[in-house]
Amino acid sequence: MEENNSKNQKQRKNFNPQKPDGDFDWGKIIKTVFSWGAVIIAAVIFMQLMRTGTASNVEITFNQYKQFLNDNKIKNVKIIKSDINDYRIEGSLKEKEKINSNNAFIDVKNFSVIIVESDIQEQKKLWDEKGIAYTYVKESNEWISVFLGFIPWLLLFGVWIFFFRRMQGGAGGGTRGIFNFGKSRAKLISESQIKVTFKDVAGADEAKLELQEIIEFLREPAKFQKLGGKIPRGVLLLGPPGTGKTLLARAVAGEAGVPFFSISGADFVEMFVGVGASRVRDLFDQGKKNAPCIIFIDEIDAVGRHRGAGLGGGHDEREQTLNQLLVEMDGFEQNSGVIIIAATNRPDVLDPALLRPGRFDRQVVVDRPDVKGREGILKVHTRKIPLEPDVDLTVLAKGTPGLAGAELANLVNEAALLAARKNKKKVGMEDFEEAKDKVMMGMERKSMIISENEKKITAYHEIGHVLVAKMIPDSDPVHKVTIIPRGRALGVTTYLPVDEKHTYSKNYLDAMITYALGGRAAEKIVFNQLTTGAGNDIEKATGIARKMVCEWGMSEKLGPLAYGAKEEEIFLGREITKHKDYSEKTAQEIDDEIKKIVLDGMIRAEKILNDNIDLLHRLSKELLEREILDSEEIDKIMRGEELPPVKKNGNASKPNEEELPEHVKNLLEEKKKREQENSSDANA
Repeated sequence: MEENNSKNQKQRKNFNPQKPDGDFDWGKIIKTVFSWGAVIIAAVIFMQLMRTGTASNVEITFNQYKQFLNDNKIKNVKIIKSDINDYRIEGSLKEKEKINSNNAFIDVKNFSVIIVESDIQEQKKLWDEKGIAYTYVKESNEWISVFLGFIPWLLLFGVWIFFFRRMQGGAGGGTRGIFNFGKSRAKLISESQIKVTFKDVAGADEAKLELQEIIEFLREPAKFQKLGGKIPRGVLLLGPPGTGKTLLARAVAGEAGVPFFSISGADFVEMFVGVGASRVRDLFDQGKKNAPCIIFIDEIDAVGRHRGAGLGGGHDEREQTLNQLLVEMDGFEQNSGVIIIAATNRPDVLDPALLRPGRFDRQVVVDRPDVKGREGILKVHTRKIPLEPDVDLTVLAKGTPGLAGAELANLVNEAALLAARKNKKKVGMEDFEEAKDKVMMGMERKSMIISENEKKITAYHEIGHVLVAKMIPDSDPVHKVTIIPRGRALGVTTYLPVDEKHTYSKNYLDAMITYALGGRAAEKIVFNQLTTGAGNDIEKATGIARKMVCEWGMSEKLGPLAYGAKEEEIFLGREITKHKDYSEKTAQEIDDEIKKIVLDGMIRAEKILNDNIDLLHRLSKELLEREILDSEEIDKIMRGEELPPVKKNGNASKPNEEELPEHVKNLLEEKKKREQENSSDANA
């Protein structure tokens, strides 16, 4: 084990992002150097050929030159200054002549010969006598000439190298080039890069316990192997979005002290068939070189969906990738020391062959946290935030039922931003409550202009929900009610469950339907009219009633039967149709039962409001005046106690007109003018 640890430390020390094993590919380096060297040499030779042309000068002796001159075979010559005391004469013959050069006869048309400066004048006389034309040529600097001629080829070569490196994956030698399709895109994360441990994870104690055992196995395998225990091949983290599956994987990487590869399921799949399978092979090859190690595959449902349901039949890219993954995880070749940790929020669409023991031996459910878990998550996220003494995380945890870890982290961040906006030095409970309302109910729409009549209808609607919920023993306690527009709603009533519920009784579901219809009942009783404000309430009540009848067997008339088998389209990842496996008569009975349950709830809500009509008016009046009522204020009003008067401009939820946008101020002024005109017309 010590040898393995020293080996892993050495590998992490020599870590290279492109070479996880920390070694250099010397063969590839040498091949690249020789290839580029050959290209440079070829370019130089080609350039020299272009410079000199096909008619190259042949060096001849001075005696051969004199022979050509005496025989009157020279056509013209050029005199070039070659050195301090020497000249080079380049000339051309009238016709090709054969000469003996190194015991071989060659054809000569253009020649070159070196003569001393003292012979130049004598040669000129001879050229004049024989009528040979001669010219002087100033010789340019040879190196400058070569350099200037080489510049275009350097530019061309540079452009060629640029595109070649881009095709190989960029300047860093990445894995996204066309020559690296089959390479794995997994990132090797070193121990120094990960600063998350199990201390930073709360609300998932069972999941941490399961993963802690794997970490201990990696650290002390002998402890388990002496009893015949084998390390789990894979661990599948299941749970809704935002519950901390990826955070748990990062904590495992921080605790294990072994190489940790991270990759997304979508990184395997490309448009080219076979690329994904090649990447899977390369990923496991890297894992075996760094064993023992952990490979984390996030969103594995992107590659692990049920086979045979895709549009491409059985040979599409995704299925070939999945087949290779199945073989690598549990095939003939044993990948000892490589542990797979995968995460998904859609376990229902995964292929059964992927879920069996031997591949994913453990399935760890990471569910939404309970009250204790939410309190622990809030403590983790408020470590570095200065808090006021009045902040009670226990109360805050009880007031955020159903929120996942990511949503709680967002809540804490929103509270810190709100406190900073108010120039506070510490975050108080008021900031957390405001942030909680923003996260759970939506942003306040202070600029939205609502008429007094519409505001009154909204107040009675929301108090209808509140009063019905207060009068039914099985309903959840009311936490807060507001008529300040939030999100897409003109008013919001929130409930705070006393205990975490995992199963729901028929009485509780009937109560939910009843107080969901309380708003519509209040509109009908007070205003004798119906509005569209109850649309979402009716949809919610009808959905609960349909599930009670068709899925949960809570209808006395139809009995404990399930109606409407779901047809799952795995390729789409969701159900899109329901198979009608019952007769038309049964369908009519289902509709009648759903209608009966909803109408009974409506009748029950109307009766409660009619019996408590004075409370309905009193609560609605206070809500119109204050715009927000919490549970304590609602209880005081129902007991007949007086609430303290509202201070002028004391309601923080009421928008200050100076803070409103300019166009909203103009609308308010126009509204005031219309009201004044209407009042003057009425007086007249």
